[in-house]
Amino acid sequence: MQVRPLQDRVLVQRVEEENKTAGGIIIPDNHTEKPAQGTVVAVGTGYRLNDGGVRALDVKAGDTVIFGKYAGSEVKVEGAEYLIMKEDDLLGVLEN
Repeated sequence: MQVRPLQDRVLVQRVEEENKTAGGIIIPDNHTEKPAQGTVVAVGTGYRLNDGGVRALDVKAGDTVIFGKYAGSEVKVEGAEYLIMKEDDLLGVLEN
């Protein structure tokens, strides 16, 4: 099963964060924060303009993005966890 976001929404999968500090101390799962970055899995068709046209989104599948701590809605599809959010909730794209 695949999820196709509608209009100006994007489907993001969180990037797993390291649970060990630089000094080698292991941080338990209940004390770690959820990462605020992820990989775009799918994007919608774009913004609907007043004249009826559609403007494409700035992000594409495969981009690594940063988003707000409480952005998006969590969904589970076939055991995998994703976030669906509007493109406006994205703060930036990480580039190499």
